[in-house]
Amino acid sequence: MPNRPRILIVTPEVTSLPEGISPDADDYSAKAGGLADVSAALISALYDLSCDVHVAIPDYRSIYHGNNKPRHQREVEKIRRRLQDERIHFATDRVFLYKNGVYSGYSDKDLKVSLAFQREVINNIIPRVKPDIIHCNDWMTGLIPALARRYQIPCLFTIHNIHTMTSTMTEIEDRGIDAAAFWQWLYFKHPPFTYGESRDTNRVDFLASGVFSAHYVNTVSPTFLREIVENRHPFVGQELRQELAHKWNAGYATGILNAPEPEFNPAVDDMIQFNYGPKNHRVRKQQNKIFLQKFVGLETNPDAPVFFWPSRLDPVQKGCTLLAETMYDIISRYWDTGIQIVSVADGAYQKHLHDIVNFHGMHQRISILRFNEHLSHQAFAASDFIFMPSSFEPCGLPQMIGGIYGSLPIVFDTGGLHDTVKQLNVNQSTGNGFIFNVHDAQGLNWAVDRAMDFFRLDPDEKENQLRRIMTESVLEFNHSRCAESYIELYEKMLKRPFLV
Repeated sequence: MPNRPRILIVTPEVTSLPEGISPDADDYSAKAGGLADVSAALISALYDLSCDVHVAIPDYRSIYHGNNKPRHQREVEKIRRRLQDERIHFATDRVFLYKNGVYSGYSDKDLKVSLAFQREVINNIIPRVKPDIIHCNDWMTGLIPALARRYQIPCLFTIHNIHTMTSTMTEIEDRGIDAAAFWQWLYFKHPPFTYGESRDTNRVDFLASGVFSAHYVNTVSPTFLREIVENRHPFVGQELRQELAHKWNAGYATGILNAPEPEFNPAVDDMIQFNYGPKNHRVRKQQNKIFLQKFVGLETNPDAPVFFWPSRLDPVQKGCTLLAETMYDIISRYWDTGIQIVSVADGAYQKHLHDIVNFHGMHQRISILRFNEHLSHQAFAASDFIFMPSSFEPCGLPQMIGGIYGSLPIVFDTGGLHDTVKQLNVNQSTGNGFIFNVHDAQGLNWAVDRAMDFFRLDPDEKENQLRRIMTESVLEFNHSRCAESYIELYEKMLKRPFLV
């Protein structure tokens, strides 16, 4: 970018930060989901590309330095070293000090955290950093684009998750944010007439405000953005859909796919037992499979097809209800192959899957485990296929990671899954997974059948296809490409006037 503009990334979540930005960067972790991974990796990639990148994050001290987090047990000196670093800008408030997670699950507490975070960014961090571009992420930063409008600072607002909160300007001001200075750029539940009339009762929608006032908006999947604009998801509020449609129609909205962190590569992954790459995956994946089977108590069979469930067991989004409907049938239908299913995930549906396994006594073929980072990595390395039948997906990362590890994704055709998975065609040597188009048990069963057709191919042919897919996945799904897309967008924002 010309003149190396200063970029301030405002994010409520982050995992780790690059060494050049922060000492002892690997000790950082304030994470609730994919936003944390993406924020950390994007920051690292931008820094590697010599961008003048700054980061604003809440100072969750009990998370960064708590005694219950072995990776984060560090002395006060290291805390001071971080706080003195010129590129990391901690938003400090007592509400952050004793939190054990980014989100509490209680709306009033999460709202207080959001307002405290945004107050510090607005009142202290932005004046100190003097950014040329502000990059905000999700509802917890939704007021900041309105402030950026007032000061004519180009602001990008990235939507990772379709979730929002509302508040009144009275409550916002009580938390130390001068909403009167930029109230006309906020999105209210009802059209505002005057500041005084709206202050006490007309609630501000944080996510819609971010979209309404930002210079540019992006989702983390081109297809998911189009689906929202076309009103294909009933859970998306009409306010958000309308504002995104306005931005889309004006040419101020786009989709930029996320990418997995660089550590998700079987050649360098220190969480798996046997490292491998496209050229030696055949033997090493079998070795990893045997290790996983022994570790989780499944039948030891290096020739068995292993299906892996990597995503949280959320029945609303992730499609685990389909797995529950089909799991017994899949195991029974392919019993003679030694087929196995491994789930390494938390979520509301975990008990339901346990009950199915217990009822049918299939403990040697199905293992339902709580999430464990090391075990999840090992399952990617050991498995042949991954389940990702989400009913909607803003982006998704496991389907990309699966290809890198030679574990082919089985997905429903939606959102980021549509953008990253193409139907495998062995004859043409194209595609990287198995896609079904009707979100029901029959659709998932059809895709499993196609996966098993692939599994039964001549081993040499299958090896060639997996080598191709693994190579293509590493080249396509990486943060250098992701960061370059954001840099192109930053450049466009600096050139274009505030017309929306």
